[in-house]
Amino acid sequence: MVERPMIRETMVGSDLSAGSAEKATWRDYLTLTKPGINASNLMAAFAGFWLAGHGQLDLLLLLATLLGTALVIAGGCALNNVIDRDIDPLMSRTQTRPVASGRVRPMVALWFGIGLTLTGFVVLAALVNPLAAFLAMIGHFVYVGIYSLWLKRTTTLNTVVGGISGAVPPMIGWAAVTGSIDPPAWILFTFMFLWQPPHFLALAIRRMEEYRAAGVPMLPVVRGFAETKRQNFLYVAAMVPASLLLVQTGVVGILYLVVATVLGLVYIGLSLEGFFTKDDHRWGERMFFYSLVYLTAMLLVMIVDPLLMS
Repeated sequence: MVERPMIRETMVGSDLSAGSAEKATWRDYLTLTKPGINASNLMAAFAGFWLAGHGQLDLLLLLATLLGTALVIAGGCALNNVIDRDIDPLMSRTQTRPVASGRVRPMVALWFGIGLTLTGFVVLAALVNPLAAFLAMIGHFVYVGIYSLWLKRTTTLNTVVGGISGAVPPMIGWAAVTGSIDPPAWILFTFMFLWQPPHFLALAIRRMEEYRAAGVPMLPVVRGFAETKRQNFLYVAAMVPASLLLVQTGVVGILYLVVATVLGLVYIGLSLEGFFTKDDHRWGERMFFYSLVYLTAMLLVMIVDPLLMS
């Protein structure tokens, strides 16, 4: 077990309105929504929408889908800021977040997050379809209710189960167009789900001591680097063939197959390198950086490939 520092309660019975916050700016409220995370998830949602439409766009439907999805994700991120306000000050990458640093009061962030979330659900249900809204609700519940409130502080499986929320956006995009969840949507979900553990394991290696200080039981803290590398490789080895299944559905073609294969082999090679490296932190940094490059490139080729097929 990892030793955990004394941390105050997060939601129930905690002092949500306590503290004298500095005057918040609009940038603080934007930061609450974690724009970087939101942007990558919207790109995944667009990829699902684009593939479902076979390269044809209903612009108004797309705008409603992206707006509703963005609002739900933004709301979840704001609520995560509230929940993690006791451990965020203990980590350098999170200590300047608006709630953790006192610029936004927890109660204000709480209602801000709830408002964004409910607005996003309404947009998706009214302007897209109930299935898209339901999928967004599942992703939101997993991220806020299961990951942030529960698993993040209790088990090394936190980011694995929490990965469900990050795998939902392309399904929302697909469902927005088709009103159903077809095999390509499940493949996109599986690909995104398997991508997230290697990404967060690499982050955990880079920030291991910070996670230890905050009492967050990430795998390197609890089980060490050897087990982390083993699990990292298993997830990458499963993700690459899963990504190639998309070709069998006919929504992507030869360009995607070639790019996904090359990118996947590089990822597997980097993952294997971890078993032989003597500088674990440098390897973790390389893996983290490549995970971002890999996902961005994969989503881009999903978008470009149908243009060449049409």
